[in-house]
Amino acid sequence: QVQLVESGGGEVQPGGSLRLSCAASGSGFNAYYMAWYRQAPGNQRGLVAMITKSGMTNYADSVKGRFTISRNAAVNTVHLQMNSVEPEDTAVYYCNMHTLSGSTYWGQGTQVTVSS
Repeated sequence: QVQLVESGGGEVQPGGSLRLSCAASGSGFNAYYMAWYRQAPGNQRGLVAMITKSGMTNYADSVKGRFTISRNAAVNTVHLQMNSVEPEDTAVYYCNMHTLSGSTYWGQGTQVTVSS
């Protein structure tokens, strides 16, 4: 059984910073890529950033230059450094892992609220 546990969400003022973390636990999996998605009320869940096992990254246009995804593959953790946050970044952020065997896992989500 694989579990993804997110932490680091909360409330932050516009222009501030927040760091999300996600730790994968369990056995018998080999993560191919890990990613962060977000879902705001009334919107579909969308990709924020992803990072492959080799370290290649991809970002949504709306967060390029502001967010940075990083990964410690040895302990299956992924982080999302969020800088210069905007009210439009308010959403529930979900950690995602896709394994080499084709399985996909999701965390329970962590709320990020950007408000003055």
